[in-house]
Amino acid sequence: MDDRLIVALDLPDALAGLQLAQQLGDTVSFYKIGLGMLTGGGLALANELKQDHGKRIFLDMKLYDIGATVEAAVRGLAQFDLDFLTVHGDPHVVRAAKEGAAGSDLKILAVTILTSLDRADLDAGLMRAGDLHDLTVERAARAFDAGADGVIASPREAQAIRALPGSRLIVTPGVRPAGAAPGDQKRVETPAAALAAGADHIVVGRPVWQSPDPRAAARAILAEIAHPPRES
Repeated sequence: MDDRLIVALDLPDALAGLQLAQQLGDTVSFYKIGLGMLTGGGLALANELKQDHGKRIFLDMKLYDIGATVEAAVRGLAQFDLDFLTVHGDPHVVRAAKEGAAGSDLKILAVTILTSLDRADLDAGLMRAGDLHDLTVERAARAFDAGADGVIASPREAQAIRALPGSRLIVTPGVRPAGAAPGDQKRVETPAAALAAGADHIVVGRPVWQSPDPRAAARAILAEIAHPPRES
């Protein structure tokens, strides 16, 4: 199994998530569980997939709060023996999360700028002026300096982040197979392009779980990343 592919279980509840994981079987070894499933049994599903099925788990909580609260939340989540946890990339949040994860194998991934946002969205949120690409890379650098084990960034920033001194894990959402609808993502690339740019893992959701044959869709992505198309 190629754990570079992380399938996002962006489904209504844990039962639907478990059914999809059973459909995918041994094709997929790494799953993302996010806020959308938190009240639908997401933590229970994460534990079941990890402990009973031997899957790797990426808990996408994107935590943001004062340091003491983030530290306490991460300390509680670390007891579930999961693999990745996201927090917002502000240095004080990253430092607190690392304190909370101390003594565990949980990797703290810092969110740079969401792949569903563009410069107009940042303007609407009163975010600092500047090129979105440059801001993303700067946030990644600051997160690494604060101790992050990795970052979440669009595939379009992966190459520049990989070139940073002390670069660590790079996980890229906003990945769509060629011809797939972008959905709510605005900065997208294909699986092969994301990995070629320097990503360690790609996150794919709807192109798998919306497919009439999720297992075949996942296998097609895995085939692409195992044998990327040659540049002409």
